[in-house]
Amino acid sequence: MRRSASRSSACSPKPPDVRATRLLVVALALAVAAAPALAQQPALHVNEREVYEVAAQLRCVVCQNLSVADSPSEMANQMRGIVRERLAAGETPPQVLQYFVDKYGQWILLSPRRQGFTLLVWIAPFAAVAIGLALVAVLLWRWTRGGRARRGAPPIAVEPAMSERIRREMEAEP
Repeated sequence: MRRSASRSSACSPKPPDVRATRLLVVALALAVAAAPALAQQPALHVNEREVYEVAAQLRCVVCQNLSVADSPSEMANQMRGIVRERLAAGETPPQVLQYFVDKYGQWILLSPRRQGFTLLVWIAPFAAVAIGLALVAVLLWRWTRGGRARRGAPPIAVEPAMSERIRREMEAEP
């Protein structure tokens, strides 16, 4: 009988260690549970001042004369939420602004970008002021120079008969 007992122990595998199996199952469960958390980028803390600064550059599509930061409309509130979400996702303020420009066009920006055709919007007021100041300077120079030139100029020749008539009319007035 001894022979059969020794054979059976040599041929049959050893029973697995229950503790090691449990430890392996727990480790796999933790690895599977932690995988999505490790795959996501951590949410950045969003500075409300930064949200306000970005929203202040955008035009409210409802109020049109107010920025998204200052508008009380529900649409502006949703746009502020989008700005907050995109900044929290790690986008920079220029990237967030570009998102809105791609969606709504250049119109969404309260102040147009200083490039291309919109550069005229920035240059034209300064050019108009410069031209106006130059015009005023030229007119003032002519008026002041013209007055000096008349003081040193000889009097205009008047016929003696006309001169006599003017003198009589001046004396006749009370």
